[in-house]
Amino acid sequence: MSRAQQTISLALLLSSLYLSLYLELIPLPAAIQQDIVPILPFWFLVSFGAWLLFRLGWGMFTFRDTPDAYAELMDEIKLAKADLRSKGVDVD
Repeated sequence: MSRAQQTISLALLLSSLYLSLYLELIPLPAAIQQDIVPILPFWFLVSFGAWLLFRLGWGMFTFRDTPDAYAELMDEIKLAKADLRSKGVDVD
């Protein structure tokens, strides 16, 4: 199963579970059904965004731990600056 198929399968599973909770096909106490279930998608989005920000920050924090990628990126930056300077663009 490819990564895309796994992602789609998981999304369909979670959305069908949420829909069954929202339509009250799965019985829950009234307080949970009225107060928690309607805000679950927003909670998921906020949690997913926080996780993505953490991954981005961790990637930036550990970037120098990969010396080959760091050296390659610095070389590409130097080449890009040289190319822009040859075209008359001030990059500094």
